[in-house]
Amino acid sequence: MRTSWDFFSTKRIVFGNGAIQQLGKILASLGAKNVLLISDPGIKQAGIVDKVLAILEQSNYHTVVYDQVVPEPPVDSAMECYEFAKSHHTDAVIGLGGGSSIDMAKIVAMLIAHGGHPLDYYGGENQMPGPIAPLVAIPTTAGTGSEVTSVAVLTDVKNNLKVGISDNYLRPSVALLDPELTIGLPPYVTACSGIDALSHAIEAYTAKPYSNIEAEGNLLFQGSIPISDTLALQAIELIVHNLPIVVQQGTNLEARSHMLLGSLLAGMAFSNAGTAAAHALAYPIGGLTKSPHGEVTGLLLPYVMAFNTSVEKEKMLKILEVFNVDARNMTTKEIALAVSAAVLDLLEEIGLPTRLSKIGIKETDLTEIAEKTLDIDRLIRNNPRVPTQTNLKELLHRAL
Repeated sequence: MRTSWDFFSTKRIVFGNGAIQQLGKILASLGAKNVLLISDPGIKQAGIVDKVLAILEQSNYHTVVYDQVVPEPPVDSAMECYEFAKSHHTDAVIGLGGGSSIDMAKIVAMLIAHGGHPLDYYGGENQMPGPIAPLVAIPTTAGTGSEVTSVAVLTDVKNNLKVGISDNYLRPSVALLDPELTIGLPPYVTACSGIDALSHAIEAYTAKPYSNIEAEGNLLFQGSIPISDTLALQAIELIVHNLPIVVQQGTNLEARSHMLLGSLLAGMAFSNAGTAAAHALAYPIGGLTKSPHGEVTGLLLPYVMAFNTSVEKEKMLKILEVFNVDARNMTTKEIALAVSAAVLDLLEEIGLPTRLSKIGIKETDLTEIAEKTLDIDRLIRNNPRVPTQTNLKELLHRAL
């Protein structure tokens, strides 16, 4: 039984409309001179890269741009970006965009500081010898919470698997969140990002209590703790009440601001408590389908919540309150059906799939998915109900 817990976060968080204008001063506080801006073609095309470059030019930073990040970037592309950074003597990194751009920036900042290859740091928790290079994370989506988390995800193309590198040193130096930068996000990307944030919040909130986590040593994902519970529940409220609005009204700045805050709080929660079975299942499924990570975790979420209700009834009741469902006189089985139905209704409202078959998963894939999921111990140990190959296959079959 574990008797103590820790809480970690990004050292500094700057949040608000127009906050991007503070970037020059933030970089000065980090002692930056040669800056690498990492982003993707969509953010470049939207004009956001040029907006940030204009701010940097006013502050006389020597800035180079790598804007070729692709969703769930392959490991080889991270090495390519790192070599580009070395050739320009980079001493500070900016990650601008969605989770993939910020994750790429984390990996490059890690390699600038410590060298090697990304896979050298895969396979455990807290593998890094020290801090990464100064990194400012600027999200343009409300989803991954990567601007405050200790995880970066790449794609291991050879093994057809998403690879998560996890270390508290991976947290950016500064998270700079400006809701105005999220205004141009298309409805589908908004939906996938937002449901991913909800998955983070719900899985952190309903994670197994820290005292019951059966693992030794300093854990990155340590189970449910009081601070993460508070952050996660607030995130659930913000996301549930604002996600349908931002999908339908993309220029609604107030709703965009609430979503970005919800994503931030969810990131702070799950990067301490951890996620669980929905995210564990999403890793092997992500290797079999072209669907975005958020779409996969969101699809799995209602089925995992129903699976876990028998051992996490009280927190499921709190979640139902957020959805304005009165569950006071329901049986445990009825609560399980109600939480699942609430999230399925939300998925349908924002136009996302609710069945694995809709994203290309077949009955013949289920055994392999269940087997690979059980190997992701840092997430599986967090799940309040103990997953087995048999009950995971049953869960997957219900989701098919």
